[in-house]
Amino acid sequence: MTAAAENGCVSVWAETHLCNLVERTVPIPSNRKLRPSGDALRTLVETSLDDDKALDVVVVDLAGKTQIADYMVIASGQSSRQVGAMADHLSQKIKEAGVKDVAIEGAGQGDWVLIDAGDVLIHLFRPEVRDFYGLEKLWSVPDVVAGSSASTQQMSGTVA
Repeated sequence: MTAAAENGCVSVWAETHLCNLVERTVPIPSNRKLRPSGDALRTLVETSLDDDKALDVVVVDLAGKTQIADYMVIASGQSSRQVGAMADHLSQKIKEAGVKDVAIEGAGQGDWVLIDAGDVLIHLFRPEVRDFYGLEKLWSVPDVVAGSSASTQQMSGTVA
């Protein structure tokens, strides 16, 4: 029995074309970006929101609470136009970071925009809409991420 037959290749064509692919030891270069981790994505989102002058940014650690995401980021914009611009910038930066399946809801209205980036969910609100729905209270904000700018924030929305 030949070495090719032992590897499962039964013809000369298979031996020359397929078995060589299986035995290849040189890595094939790829232009694909790796998907960023939840922590890296959270940092990217926080940086983008800070650049866009978002108000009252809160990061909620969802570990142990749900499996839908690792983090939820909640922020406000001063107007519908600012909320829409923040959503556009975030979507673009998240896609550039390697997340291809970014889902956006509510961008047309600008009152409440939800961006699902997989490991991080981002909620962007106008302040009065954010107060009405109170997502921070629903997800119990005292578990904010240590070290983030939001960790100094109290439940009332004021910064200590």
